[in-house]
Amino acid sequence: MNFFDTVGKMAIGSRLRLLTDKITEDAAQIYDTYAVNMQPKWFPVFYVLSRGEQKTITEIAREIGHSHVSVSKIVREMAGKGLVKEKKDKADGRRTMISLSTKGMDMNTRIADQYTDVNNAIEELSAQAQHDLWKAIEEWEFLLEQKSLLRRVQEQRKQRESRQVKIVPYKPAYRKAFRDLNEEWISTWFKMEPADYKALDDPEGYILRKGGHILVALYNDEPVGVCALIRMQDPDYDYELAKMAVSPRVQGKNIGWLLGDACVQKARSLGASRIYLESNTILKPAINLYHKLGFQKVAGRSTPYERCNIQMELVL
Repeated sequence: MNFFDTVGKMAIGSRLRLLTDKITEDAAQIYDTYAVNMQPKWFPVFYVLSRGEQKTITEIAREIGHSHVSVSKIVREMAGKGLVKEKKDKADGRRTMISLSTKGMDMNTRIADQYTDVNNAIEELSAQAQHDLWKAIEEWEFLLEQKSLLRRVQEQRKQRESRQVKIVPYKPAYRKAFRDLNEEWISTWFKMEPADYKALDDPEGYILRKGGHILVALYNDEPVGVCALIRMQDPDYDYELAKMAVSPRVQGKNIGWLLGDACVQKARSLGASRIYLESNTILKPAINLYHKLGFQKVAGRSTPYERCNIQMELVL
């Protein structure tokens, strides 16, 4: 066990597999001890059928939580040993019903003592243990059903990588990145329009000198994302959230959220009461991000962009 002491919880799959292998090996020998010709992997199917009901493979799979393919394979193996029989459903000829054969029912009678002894042995083991393994397994199964280990690892990766992101104010050295990132994003989904060139060709004159702000996301000190707060001469809105673009190379690192949230906090610090933005509904991740930031859909405003088919606002 020194390996697991060293590696820790990262090796949980290997450790559980080792424990499963030990128990499965014992289980096979227990069947031999009671002269029951059964493989441990057959037991869930055998037990479901031992209650005397006929069931389809789909019904068995649903009840024991196995795949249809896995149950089909087990049923074939058990049929080969004469433990189960198959026949077409009289009411629906498309369905094949599975049940224990005479040999299987005889085994079901003989296995009763084994059930009693195994159950008592496990109860004894549980009483000697400090922790209730059965309840822990139920709890882990429930938690992993709510959110898989894969998804939890992906979230941890995103959190770790997002901590390597710095959001900094625009400076002239980032002018090329501001244009390139936006042009790459716009050209991927749409086409560059006159209003784009105005902002991207002269960000200082079009955005900054008019009271706006540009924030830049740095990942490993490289500019990989940008977003602008454009000052609006509008009775309803103080700023427009615009020109947000993140390099495809670093997507999945929470950079869009970090940029958007930083812009919202910047607008709030400047005393803004409302922020406006324009987008397109085919950009589902972006729309989800805006909703997450608190933006709500509005309508009825004119726009210089052909690609705009949704307008949103955030009340600060």
